[in-house]
This record gives sequence, structure tokens and C-alpha cells, in this order.
Amino acid sequence: MGNKVLLCNTYFYPFDKKQWNIGQPYPPLGTLFAASTLREASYDIRFFDNCLNDNANAIETSIKAVKPDYLVIYDDGFNYLTKMCLTVMRDACITMINYAKKYNIPTIISSSDSTDHYGMYLSSGADYILLGEGEETLVELLDVLDQKKRPAEVLGIAYLNDQGIVCKNDRRPVKKQLDDLPIPAWDLVDFKAYRSIWEENHGYFSLNLGTTRGCPYKCNWCAKPIYGNRYNSRSPENVINEIEYLQSLTEVSYFWMCDDIFGLKPNWVQTFLKVKEERKLTFRYKIQSRVDLMLKDDNLIALVDSGLDTAWLGAESGSQKILDAMDKGTDVSQIYTATRALKSKGVKVAFFLQFGYLDETWSDIKETLKMVLDLMPDEIGISVSYPLPGTKFYEKVKDQLQGKANWSDSNDLDLMFENTFKPAFYKTLHKYVHNRYNVKKGWLSFKGLFRGKFEGAFKNILKMGLHIPLSIYRHIQLLIRTNSENRQVNLQLDES
Repeated sequence: MGNKVLLCNTYFYPFDKKQWNIGQPYPPLGTLFAASTLREASYDIRFFDNCLNDNANAIETSIKAVKPDYLVIYDDGFNYLTKMCLTVMRDACITMINYAKKYNIPTIISSSDSTDHYGMYLSSGADYILLGEGEETLVELLDVLDQKKRPAEVLGIAYLNDQGIVCKNDRRPVKKQLDDLPIPAWDLVDFKAYRSIWEENHGYFSLNLGTTRGCPYKCNWCAKPIYGNRYNSRSPENVINEIEYLQSLTEVSYFWMCDDIFGLKPNWVQTFLKVKEERKLTFRYKIQSRVDLMLKDDNLIALVDSGLDTAWLGAESGSQKILDAMDKGTDVSQIYTATRALKSKGVKVAFFLQFGYLDETWSDIKETLKMVLDLMPDEIGISVSYPLPGTKFYEKVKDQLQGKANWSDSNDLDLMFENTFKPAFYKTLHKYVHNRYNVKKGWLSFKGLFRGKFEGAFKNILKMGLHIPLSIYRHIQLLIRTNSENRQVNLQLDES
């Protein structure tokens, strides 16, 4: 075996209270890919899973026990939460770097945040930063270091030279043949720990799978520091092999296909369905996708027949003006059509919604709320516009990000640039939309009682009783803030 590598990740679910309370933790898939790649290259891998850890200091115990030659902190680039570059996770990473320095262990970092801010991580004590897709870069870097050579020729890294100057090598081309990658090192995962949380909160167990890397679409607020705009796919046979392997390791029959866009490649889903049926496998899954892709009948039928349970759609806004400003490339009418088509096939629909994009008005917000109440998706996830480096959106507002440039956790929802309304408005709006949504959900459940639909009805009706007064209270708050801020805008215009 080669040198000993202690491998860990930096997304701590307990540090992100919103996600911890949801109770849907997933193992760090990107880290497991790195582990299997290093193992294939004959490195001695020890894995420290931080996903369920509530203390960044715990890494010291592992360092002292393992005595690694290298500490590799490798984040899960498949999890959209890690792309948000949350400061609580950055702080945890720096804590772990400091422990590595304490024991004179070279440290290698791979994450969206370190790719964007490699200089800051190097100044915090990291020895090497992997820029972008990291498996091949990591193996080559470790080989070079083992040979006591300087890494000047290794593509895709940043480091400090002997004079303490930051050096940034050219990026490594993204990997196109994803089937060449070994299956993630799932045998390193404590499935019992994840299963207990899932079953306690939801009554079933789910694991995450990545079938593709990258996204070819160009929404101008979406950051892609790891896999970029290229779209490369594993073969359906390769993915089914992994599912079979996972079902042999642990009883799992539900998966989150954590791709940015699932099944985009022509005939991929159809082949996936065929191979699943040939292997006589049973499982359900959820995906993330675009509304326009749900309008292809042959794709939709194959998705449903292959086990699609829930489709999370990047609806974003009910205002066509805002969708166009985002370079989303979709129409509001497509959101309506796709949602109804999916529901007609028995698929649950969930919306990603984004408020606070540049020049959004109260009228735009009302159009989004109307869309939600018209279509009543099964779930909604609400965010406010969050500028991340590498996006056109970030370039438009970066000069305003002086006091705060990152959220602390995923429930921060702070608007960090000047817009139509103040940050407090959007935090109230987030709660108000959930209030209105739950009121409508309760009302539909009440009406459903007369048609014999009892499942979940009484819970929804009770929640409606709570959300009615809250929705009234928050609507008044929003109107007061809207009128107040509009008066300020008018005064400024008058003065100019």
C-alpha cells in the first residue's frame, strides 16, 4: 500500500440547523469518489465522515489515531448545499487545517469555496488546493509529493511556492469518460447511522447517486466551480451496477439522483428503464430538472416507468420578466404545463423558488405566489438570490458585497446587495409564502374529506389554523415595508 491518507469532508449537517431539522442527511458522495480513486491508486485510505459530526475538533482524535501522511479535506461537489460556500463550513475546514498543522501533516483541500477563494485557504494554512474536478488531480499530486518533487506541472492546483507567493496552475480538463471512475467507496459509510435518522424522521431510508457531472445551461446566478458547463454522463448500465451494489450492502430502495440535470442525454432514461427491468430491480427515486425537459412525452413516460417519485423543478419565479433576466431559458407557461403533466402521471412535484433577483418588484412577487397557489406543488424550497463567484450575477453586484459575501448557513437568507426591498422584507416574505402555501394546502385537504381523501388531511387542516393568522400578520408586515420603501424610492427620485 502507498502512503496513508486521512480523508474527510466539510459539510456538517448539525452545523446547518435547517438541514439537520429536515432530517435528510446524505453521505458525502464526492468524498467517496475520491476515496475509491485513491484506493485504486494503492493509497491507504482512512475515512472520517463529518456529515453527522457536530464538532470540528473531533478530527484531532482521528489524526492522532491514524497518524496520516496527508490530510485530504474533500467536499461533496454533488450536494448543492456545499456549492453555497457557507461560512460555518469554511470555519470548520480551517479548524481542521489547524489541527493538521499542529501535527505537521500536509493538507490538501477540494471544495467549491476553496476553488473560489484558494488564496484565503492557503493563507489559513492549507498546503494545496484542488481547483475543480479533483480525483485525477489528487492522485497525481500525491504521486508527485511522494517522489519529493515540486508540483509545478500538476494541472488543477494552487499552492504557495518557496517564496510564499501564490501559484495557480492551469485547470485540468473535466473528465469525459465517467464510467472509468470506480464506484464510490460505499463500504466506508456507516449506513446504520444515516438510516436511523431517515427512518425516525420519514419512515424510510434514502441514499444519493450521481449519474452526471456538470450542466450545459447558463442561468446567470448558478455557480459551477467544480464541474463547469460541460455535461458528461455515466452509462445507464454503470449506474444500475452501483444501485445493485448498494442494495447488496444495505436495504435501500429510494435514491436521490443528485445531478444538476437528470437524464438530459437522448435515450438515457429509456435505456435506464430497460436495464432496470432486465435486472428486475425495485426502487423509487427523486430528481432535479428543468420544466422544459419534462415536456418531452417519451422522456416523461420513461421516467415514470423507471420509478420517478418526485421531481424538484427549478421554477424560480412566476414572473417571465425575472426568468428572462436570469437567462433561465424557460417560460412560465412551461412551469404550469410540466407541473400538471407530472401530477397527472402520479409524480410528486417540488419547486425551487428564488426571490430577490435584481429589479424584482412587488408585482413580480405576486406573480410567483399566484403560480404556487395555482399549481400547489407537493413541496417548495424558497431562497433569495445569492451571488456566488464565477457568475454573471456576481459580477453585477460584487462591489456591494463589502460587509458580507457569504451566508453563514442555508437558512441565512440574507440579501447581500441593494435591491427593491431591504433584507428584512425578504425574510418576512419567505415565511409569508410558506404561510399562504400551508393555508391553501389545509383548505384543499378539508375539501378532500368530502371525497374520502383522509391521508394527512387532519394534520394539514390543523396546520392551516396556525398559518391563517400568521399569513394575515405577515401580509400586513410586507405591505407596510413595501409602502415605506416605495416612499423612500420616490423621495430619492424626487430629490434627483
